Amino acid sequence: MNLNKQELFWILPTALVSGAVLSWLQGAGWLSGWLGFSFLFLLSLILLVSSMKWAGGGRTLAWVVALAFALRLAGGVAAYTLLPVYGYPDSKDGQAGYTYTDAHKRDEQAWKLASSDKPILGAFSGEYSSDQYGGLLALSALTYRYLSPDAQRPLMLVLLAAFVAALGIPFFWKAANQVFGEKVAWASAWIFALYPESILLGGSAMREPYLMTLSALAFWGFVEWRNVVGAGSPRPISAIISLSLSLLGILLLSPAVAVFTLILFAGWMFFSRERANISWKSIVLFAIVFLIGLFALSSSLNRKGVFDKTSPMYVLNDWIQLSVKWNVYQIERESGWIQKLFDEMPEGVRLPFVATYGILQPVLPAALVVPTLPIWKIIYVLRALGWYALLPLLILSFVTGSSPHVGAKRADDRRESRSIFVWLALLAWTWILLAALRGGGDQWDNPRYRAIMFMWQALVAGVVWVWWRETKSIWFTCVVLCDVVFILIFGQWYASRYFYVGGQLPFAVMIALIVGLWGTILGGGLWLDKMRKQPRAM
Repeated sequence: MNLNKQELFWILPTALVSGAVLSWLQGAGWLSGWLGFSFLFLLSLILLVSSMKWAGGGRTLAWVVALAFALRLAGGVAAYTLLPVYGYPDSKDGQAGYTYTDAHKRDEQAWKLASSDKPILGAFSGEYSSDQYGGLLALSALTYRYLSPDAQRPLMLVLLAAFVAALGIPFFWKAANQVFGEKVAWASAWIFALYPESILLGGSAMREPYLMTLSALAFWGFVEWRNVVGAGSPRPISAIISLSLSLLGILLLSPAVAVFTLILFAGWMFFSRERANISWKSIVLFAIVFLIGLFALSSSLNRKGVFDKTSPMYVLNDWIQLSVKWNVYQIERESGWIQKLFDEMPEGVRLPFVATYGILQPVLPAALVVPTLPIWKIIYVLRALGWYALLPLLILSFVTGSSPHVGAKRADDRRESRSIFVWLALLAWTWILLAALRGGGDQWDNPRYRAIMFMWQALVAGVVWVWWRETKSIWFTCVVLCDVVFILIFGQWYASRYFYVGGQLPFAVMIALIVGLWGTILGGGLWLDKMRKQPRAM
């Protein structure tokens, strides 16, 4: 804790006043609530300020972290206080102040566990249905038992989630700066802080903000460990602790993410020049953690004995197949026009259609047009706008990976940076596709699954943004135009469906029109790119 007296001078009163406000909004035992909220605020502010000073990003990083924390906390408090008044009266979750059903169930069961005489480790027993893995349930119950033993205070878990979500930014910024340079670090940090889906999840008692921050801690620990391996120096304890504890935390919250993270790091080392310097001890350690994560994942998926074979790979394979089939069925059942399309299209086209439909969720034209309550309209539109602003950058990663201008701190590192960037982009898109197949057309679960690995998506998007700023590539304009064409034409289709504005094109004709315009735009981009690369006559 490298805080000075001046910083403590404003941190302490800010924590006390903020704790008083949240305790008043919570409305259950003000004094005891004030003590619990104030302690949590004090701890949050001290750790946030210390991490910002440690990262060395100066005032700009302080603004990024402060804004991230404030937006997530304000969003969570606003949802908790406004949904019961302006939300749907028949929604149990909304009337209780929760955006997500999972957060509501987990909060109720966390309070039940905390107020009982059972040990907190009971969260991992499988007795509670709200948390498949038990890690977040245990943390929530622990918070209630020791900071709010007299009453259930959901805003305390909102505050904790907002703090954890913001805490990852300094680690993310520092690691990105070491790998891709300062420009990419700033672009990625701003994307990480301001992405609407991340803000919504960071203001909820969900596991995603914890997984994002633990991924950032693992990222920094891995980069530090990798740099020391390459230099042949003794490994710093801080890097080993950060990498080990973050992977353990990820494992407790989601074994699937732990396995995926280890695959990502293994590929990173393979594409780096330092792979020959990796010791056999490190390989064994990574293999052990990978196997533990794989068996924990298969065990949690097969907790009720659904699958006959107990081999982890069999369980994972069967689970993926059943999940995809179930989501195809759900999409077909819940939407009449999709059911009609399924009846008309060949069976082999259905899975690619579901994947594409899932990648486009939350659909921005639908968010803009489909009637709903104002508070939900704001949430839907902001979430969709964020994804449709990020999607062009992720699509452009396929172009950026072949460019010799991918940022790195030193010119001789650019080839290695490109290889690592291509690997990160490939894994980011693999996760997006898995989320699309797992969540299907669900506009809540699908983006939530996708956001679990959002930190890596933000890093890829930051590299692409800096690449475009430096090269002024025509492909950025082309992809954005394709995005706009899709939104306008699909938006008119939704408007004609709900408000009878203009004539409604048959769905197949609409898709053909969109694809035709995309082809024209991309063809024009190829021609312009070729013209730009031709040497000018003297």
